[in-house]
Amino acid sequence: MASMKLFLALSVLSLLAFSGSAQLSPTFYQTSCPNLLTIVRNGMTQAVNREARLGASILRLFFHDCFVNGCDGSILLDDTSTFTGEKNAIPNANSARGFEVIDTIKTSVEAACRATVSCADILALAARDGVVLLGGPSWTVPLGRRDARTASQSAANSQIPAPTSNLATLISMFRAKGLSATDMTALSGGHTIGQARCTVFRSHIYNDTNIDPNFATTRRATCPLSGGDNNLAPLDIATPTRFDNSYYRNLVARRGLLHSDQELFNGGSQDALVRTYSGNSVTFNRDFAAAMVRMGNISPLTGTNGEIRRNCRLRN
Repeated sequence: MASMKLFLALSVLSLLAFSGSAQLSPTFYQTSCPNLLTIVRNGMTQAVNREARLGASILRLFFHDCFVNGCDGSILLDDTSTFTGEKNAIPNANSARGFEVIDTIKTSVEAACRATVSCADILALAARDGVVLLGGPSWTVPLGRRDARTASQSAANSQIPAPTSNLATLISMFRAKGLSATDMTALSGGHTIGQARCTVFRSHIYNDTNIDPNFATTRRATCPLSGGDNNLAPLDIATPTRFDNSYYRNLVARRGLLHSDQELFNGGSQDALVRTYSGNSVTFNRDFAAAMVRMGNISPLTGTNGEIRRNCRLRN
């Protein structure tokens, strides 16, 4: 009897923990905004055609949004004289980009379905579409998130993994969000697209020993020991604008750009999975898509919580 009571108690706790994500549904806007998916895809197509890197930028925005108080669009809020947002937190300042893409899509969505679709959901859809447009996998995005009225610069500073993180820290920080080590390694594959600033990989190319010396020399050419902090380098040197599994082949060859990248293949628990992904793009795509859905389910605001922002940069 005692074991049955314990089981029931744990079941209730489990239901409470996932009640927010349980309210999300791929058909949430089927009646209220039937053209939503087309509008977002068209907006992302225009953006990626203009600059392929924007696919990576929007994916990163979604990741940085979800890791701070859940997927609630808080990263999109501008600072004001009375409000401090997340854009100027250390992981985002001078690097988070693509906000104008979400603004443009939001304007189109508002014209079709006024005060109906959250910025948080637009960002979730745009992240998926950016990956697809660059050759990556698709997945069904659960919808029904609402937008935060608050943001937390301090949480952004402490809860988003740093490019200097070691493997244990990465696993711990993802686990704190309900994501497994496999999810972490799969989601890191998002670094198959996009670029990074010299300031975040300088220490790796000058100080670390688990790096191919020729690769380090190549990167040092545009990332000097001092100066050039904003000089860019591709996270995936082979195919920086195509979503594929070459990121993992780079890691096996000790050509990860960030310290945190190479930590995934450095004699630790994720080495075998990195090898699997490096040789099997189907497995990587499957795991990445599944992990994106799980990440998108982190603490969404639903029901009457939060609001539907009319302008993604400002609270109503």
